[in-house]
Amino acid sequence: MTTATKSEVVAKAVEREGNRSGKHLAFLLAKEEYAIPVLKVREIMGVQHITAVPQTPTAVKGVINLRGKVIPVIDLRVKFGLPETEYTQRTCIVVVQLSGDMCGQMGVVVDEVCEVLTLTDADVEDTPVFGRGVSIPYVTGMAKVKGKVKILLDIDQVLTNQDSIVLTDMLGETPLEGAA
Repeated sequence: MTTATKSEVVAKAVEREGNRSGKHLAFLLAKEEYAIPVLKVREIMGVQHITAVPQTPTAVKGVINLRGKVIPVIDLRVKFGLPETEYTQRTCIVVVQLSGDMCGQMGVVVDEVCEVLTLTDADVEDTPVFGRGVSIPYVTGMAKVKGKVKILLDIDQVLTNQDSIVLTDMLGETPLEGAA
């Protein structure tokens, strides 16, 4: 593992902030709204059979067969420490394209897909400081839309952690293959 230089860290922060305006896919998790850049979304599908894989973290639901490709699936509710709930007709798997160290496709289970938003820089505020010791690097900002707040996520940061390392090892790939 390499250590990032200060300029690399600053460049990554600038890149993340640059992803805050434009089109975003909004979705619900436990009645809260989140959004990710539309350019990261490859497909939205209803929940289908997910094959469980033993000895994976709780958030890792398993894998699906997407047109002959094995795609790992993570439940974002569980990932964020929210209570699990039964899947409904509105529950979706959003297939996203990861970049960086973990390039490839991955499915994320969300409660419901809401809409596609077009955000401007004026719609987005920086993530507030929640106090010493609270780090949420995967939140890029807070969008104010129609009197509501939507949490903007850097899906690469959400999924680039221990779960992704386990999935990479599980699938025998370095990094996740199948980048489109």
